[in-house]
Amino acid sequence: MRVRFAPSPTGALHVGGARSALYNWLMARGNDGAFVLRIEDTDRERSTQENVDQILDALRWLGLDWDEGPIFQSQRADRHQELLQKLLDEGKAYRSTATAEDVKAFKEKYGADRGFRGEDEGEGAVRLRVPDEGETVVHDLIRGDTVFQHVHIDDPVIARADGSVLYNFAVAVDDMDAEITHVVRGEDHLSNTPKQLLVYEALGAVPPVFAHLPLLHGPDGKKLSKRHGASSVQELRDAGYLPEAVRNYLALLGWGSEDDQTILSTEDLVRRFDITRVQKNPARFDEQKLRWMNGVYIRNMDVDELTERIEAFTGRSGLREAVAISQEKIHTLADFWPLAGFLFDGPVEDAKAREKWLDHEQHRHTLVRAREALAHVEPFDVNGIELALREIVESGGFKPKDVFQPIRVAIAGTTISPGIFESLAVLGREEALRRLDEALATT
Repeated sequence: MRVRFAPSPTGALHVGGARSALYNWLMARGNDGAFVLRIEDTDRERSTQENVDQILDALRWLGLDWDEGPIFQSQRADRHQELLQKLLDEGKAYRSTATAEDVKAFKEKYGADRGFRGEDEGEGAVRLRVPDEGETVVHDLIRGDTVFQHVHIDDPVIARADGSVLYNFAVAVDDMDAEITHVVRGEDHLSNTPKQLLVYEALGAVPPVFAHLPLLHGPDGKKLSKRHGASSVQELRDAGYLPEAVRNYLALLGWGSEDDQTILSTEDLVRRFDITRVQKNPARFDEQKLRWMNGVYIRNMDVDELTERIEAFTGRSGLREAVAISQEKIHTLADFWPLAGFLFDGPVEDAKAREKWLDHEQHRHTLVRAREALAHVEPFDVNGIELALREIVESGGFKPKDVFQPIRVAIAGTTISPGIFESLAVLGREEALRRLDEALATT
C-alpha cells in the first residue's frame, strides 16, 4: 500500500487536513505501506515557504512521520510537460481557444447537460478529449460507486495557454509516478475524481483506489470555521492539547472501532483503523469533547512526563511539585499556569475575591487563627497542614470554606487553586506565612 498526503501550502494545516493526513498515515502504518508527503505548490502567488514550514511543523508535532518527500509539485514541471505533449501527440488532448462564453453557447445549442466538445485549433489552452460514449465510475471505499456519464462531462482544461498544467492533470501524473495505490481525501475533491480518472485512462495507467472523507462540521452542524474555536493544528498545540489526544480525537471523527472504545492509544489506532468503517455523514468537531479527552490523557500521564511537557509549554522549570498537585484539575497544558502559577509568581489580583474573603472581620479572625496554627505545624506537610486547619473548622464550628477560602485568597490572590493543603505544602512554611502576613497587613 502506498498512500499520500498532498496539502496546498496556502495557509496553516487545518483540522480537516490533519484528519486526512492521519487517516493516510494510519493506513500506511497498519499495512506495512508507505506514507508519501507531496506539497502541491503550483499556486505560486499563495504558496509560501512559511506555509510549507507550518505544515511540516504541524505534521511533526502530530507525530505523523513520512517515508518519502516532501515532494514539491512545482519541481515536476518537466515531467508534466512531457506527458502533456504525449497526449497532444496521440490526439487524446487538443488546443482550444474556447472561452466560458463559447462553452455557454455550446450548451445553449446542444443542451445544458451536454458536455462541451471543442476542436483542435493549434493554439490556446489544452483540453482532454472525453468520449461521448460510456461512463467513468468512481469506486469509493466510503461512498460506494458514483457514475459519471461521459456525455455530461466537459472536455476538461488540463493546461493553460502558457503551458502550465492544472490541478487535475498534475495530481493524476504525480500519483501515477509515485505509484499511489489509495487516495484518501476530503469529499470536496469528489467532483475532481472523474477528471483525474480520465487522465489515468488517457495515459494508460491503472488508477488508485479512492476514499472521500465526509467534511467536518462544528457542534452546531455548520461547516467548521474559526467561530467554533481552534481550527488549525498550531492553534490546538498553542491551546495546550497533547498530540496523542489530538490523534485519538481526530481518528474518531467519522470513524469508530467495533467496540466503540473511546480512549485509544496510537498503537491501537494503527491496529484497528479501517477506512471502510468511515461514515458517509459529516463528522462534528467539538472542542469541548477534545478538551475532555485531553484531560483523560493528562490524568493518565506519569507526573514526570507531564512535568516535562508543562515545562516545555511554559518555558519554566522546577514545576514538578506544582504539577503533581494540579494534575487532577487541568484538562490542557495551558490550564496549568492560571491554576498554579501563583505558587511561583505570587498572588494574582482578584479584587472581588479579596473583598469577599479578606475584607470581613470574621474571615480576618479565622485567617489569624490559621496563621498561628500553621506556624506550629511540624512537619509542614500535607497531613500536618490538613489536621491543623480542620481543627480550626471543628473547634470554631465553621464551615470549611469559611476557613479555607480566606487562606486560598491570601496565598493565591483568587479562589481557584490546587488543593489548599497541597498548595501550602508546596509553598513551604516560610513563604506561606509571609503571604498570610501580607494579606493580614492589607486587609
